[in-house]
Amino acid sequence: MSVSFQIPFTGLQKQYSTLREEILDATDQVLQSGQLMSGCHTKRFEEWLAKKNHTRYAVTCHSGTQALEILALFYKLQNVRKGKTAIVLIPALTYVATANAWRKAGWDIHIVDTDYRGLLDFKKIPSDLEWNAICPVGLYGSALAFDFMSLDRQLCVEDAAQHWLSNNCFRYGSAAISFDPTKNLGNYGNGGAIVTDNFDLAQFARDWGRNRSTSTVPTQMFDDSLYSSCSTNSRMSEVDCAQLMVKTQYLDTWQQRRRDIVAYWISRFVDSPVRALIDDTNFSKHCFHKFVIDANNRDIVQGKLAQAGIETKVHYKDPIQDLPEYQNCNGPTMVSASAALSRRCLTLPLYPELKDSEVEYIATQVLNCV
Repeated sequence: MSVSFQIPFTGLQKQYSTLREEILDATDQVLQSGQLMSGCHTKRFEEWLAKKNHTRYAVTCHSGTQALEILALFYKLQNVRKGKTAIVLIPALTYVATANAWRKAGWDIHIVDTDYRGLLDFKKIPSDLEWNAICPVGLYGSALAFDFMSLDRQLCVEDAAQHWLSNNCFRYGSAAISFDPTKNLGNYGNGGAIVTDNFDLAQFARDWGRNRSTSTVPTQMFDDSLYSSCSTNSRMSEVDCAQLMVKTQYLDTWQQRRRDIVAYWISRFVDSPVRALIDDTNFSKHCFHKFVIDANNRDIVQGKLAQAGIETKVHYKDPIQDLPEYQNCNGPTMVSASAALSRRCLTLPLYPELKDSEVEYIATQVLNCV
C-alpha cells in the first residue's frame, strides 16, 4: 500500500502541471508530422546537448544505462583489436547499473573505495594495478575530483548520469548521460545520451543498431563478428526530444532554484549535528541533483521524517562490493569508507517546485530528528 506524504520525494506532478500546455503542444506537433524517430527534434536536442557539454558530438540513446553499455563495448572492442586486457576501475558507491554496463561488455571490474563524499578515491587505487579504463561517478551531482585532469582522456569514461550539469558541464572524457524522470533534466520515461569528442565513438553509437554492411564505422576498427553479435537498437524518440527541448528553456531557472534551496539548508545545518555532503567546499561546482546528509541512526531518522510527512530515500544501501553478484571482484572491505557511508547516507527531497515553507519545514524537521 502506497503512503501519501505531505512532501513527496519528487516534484514531477507539480512540474508537469506548469508545463502541460507546452508539453502537449510539442507532442502534438511531432505526432502530426509523422516523423517519429531521428528527425529534426532529435537533431536539435543533440546539438543543444553537445554545445552544453562543450563536446563535438552528442548521440541520444534509449537510457543512460544503454549509453554506458555502448561506451563500454566501444572501448572493449578497441582493446580486443589491440590484444589488450580490459580492466576497468569503478567507485564502490554507485547505482549497480554502472557496474552492470561494464560487466555486460566483458570487462574485468576492479572496485575502488571512495572518499567521505562517495567519490572514487585516487589514493586507494593499487599502485601496481594495470588498468585500461576508469569510470568516475559524480555521486549525487558532485563535480569530479581534480585528479581526473591528469588522466589520458581515452582512459576516462564518465558515468555522468547524476553530475553532468556540474562544473559548467566540463567533460574529462567521453560520458554517458541520463534523462531519467528524477534527474535535473528529466524525460517522461527512459532517455540517455553519449557526449564525446571522439568521431569514431559517435559513429559507433549512432550505427550500433544498424546492419553492419551499412555502418559508417571504419571496418578496420573492430572484429565484425564481435560487433554484430553485440549490436542492438538504442534511440530516443522525436517526442522525447521535443519534450526535453521544452524543458531546456527552464533548466537554468530550475538550477538556480536548486542552488538557493541547498544554500539555505547549508546555512541551517552549519554548527549542527547534520553533516551535509554539499558544503562550502564543493558548492560552486555541484549540480545539486541530490541533497544527502550523513546521519547517525539513519533508519531511525528516516522513520521520524516519514512520520513528519517527508519522504526520503537511501542512495545507496549497499556498496557494489557487498552485492552478491560482485562480491568476488577485487575491491574494498566491509570496513571501507563506502561501506560506512552507505549505512549513514539519507537523501532529502530536492526539486525546484518545493515551496519556501516546505524548504523551511524540511530543515526544521531534520534538525529535530538528529
